[in-house]
Amino acid sequence: MSGSAGSSAGAISGRESYTELTQEQLATILPELLLSGQLIDRSGMAHLISAFGRDVMAQIAIEEWMAASPVYTHRMRTALGIAGDGVEDMFKCLQLDIGAPPQFMDFRYEITDKYHGSFVLAHCGALMDVEPMGDDYVTAMCHDIEDPTFDATAIATNRRARIRPVHRPPRLPTDRSPHCAWTVTIEPDRDELPLPPDAEWMFGMAIAATELTPIDELATDGVVDYRGPLFEDLQFRQWSRSALVRIAQEVALQHQLLALGFERALARRAVDSKQRDDVFRKQLTGIAGITAERLSAALGLPGDAEGLATVLTLHPVLGPAQYTGVLAEVVNDQVRVRIPQDSAAMRDGGWMTLLTADHLEPLQAAATAVESHWTVGDATIRDGALEVVIAPGDSHQESGEVAIVRFSSGATFEFVNRGIPLSITPVSG
Repeated sequence: MSGSAGSSAGAISGRESYTELTQEQLATILPELLLSGQLIDRSGMAHLISAFGRDVMAQIAIEEWMAASPVYTHRMRTALGIAGDGVEDMFKCLQLDIGAPPQFMDFRYEITDKYHGSFVLAHCGALMDVEPMGDDYVTAMCHDIEDPTFDATAIATNRRARIRPVHRPPRLPTDRSPHCAWTVTIEPDRDELPLPPDAEWMFGMAIAATELTPIDELATDGVVDYRGPLFEDLQFRQWSRSALVRIAQEVALQHQLLALGFERALARRAVDSKQRDDVFRKQLTGIAGITAERLSAALGLPGDAEGLATVLTLHPVLGPAQYTGVLAEVVNDQVRVRIPQDSAAMRDGGWMTLLTADHLEPLQAAATAVESHWTVGDATIRDGALEVVIAPGDSHQESGEVAIVRFSSGATFEFVNRGIPLSITPVSG
């Protein structure tokens, strides 16, 4: 995993997520947050396959991403001043998309002119996870899922954009590199693609209008927007602390958007609400554990109460706080987690609705990942919130839901420092 950036002076419990982190800490966890978003599907898809089979799993994945990506791409464009409608603008958004975490999904971009470009994946971590399962699963991911979801992402920049393959897996020869190659074209006489119906629904939810911490445009400690040239890699340490806070909050919101898309697609296939909640909760439990482990290691946090409270405060499945209202704080060497029952997240019907007094498996998975002796105990409704106490207790084994996510190479992926990135200029004038 990425190296330690040093722990904070105490447990972080700010009402606005990530605002108490240093610039270095934010730069360290942003790749982690993006990778966490990618691993949501590694957590959820195994349970879909078990319940419904490969074909239904693929269809749920398509609907999930088509619902979420136009919304979160629009939000990131707005936050960072990405106002253009060309391929450069699209590529900027992809660099900050949980579907394309840096290095794990190693996109390499080329711009021909404003409306034409291409990219390859020099390394595709998702392919490395799926390839051992056989060509049918590879085709489901790289053909059936990618075609509609790439276009859904592209239309947030320009509805006349199309992303089409040059080559893609199954790989022939089996060691072919780069793993895939794609062209991006925007033609003025082409029909505009419509907004997917589920994305229209998502734009009407509270999450789409959630206000996050504004970027200080006068900050002098680094980049405050992405209005300039496209860079081959994003070196987050070059960004201002204020911008990093906002980007981290937006990436956490991407998690919540993807979860809502997953739940909506899952609900169409589940035989009843019990099956829907069971699969949905297993997805949440798996990603809760893996991400807690990686965040704790990335920041070099201790396994004590302050370390656990900090991880829960930074955890994207519990945030951003402006949307979920979740608060984790240290009380007498224990950690108390407050989950408001009237938040926008509750009203939208996403992950937060799964955390009840009878079902706290996701919190236990996160706590166990920080230190195995943390035990989720009393849970009561008080002052409009579910209060959960996490205290030292017996050692806990990792849950099966978390173990499933470990099959992904993303669970142990190590980020490297690639140095100062170069800007990408058009091939033609």
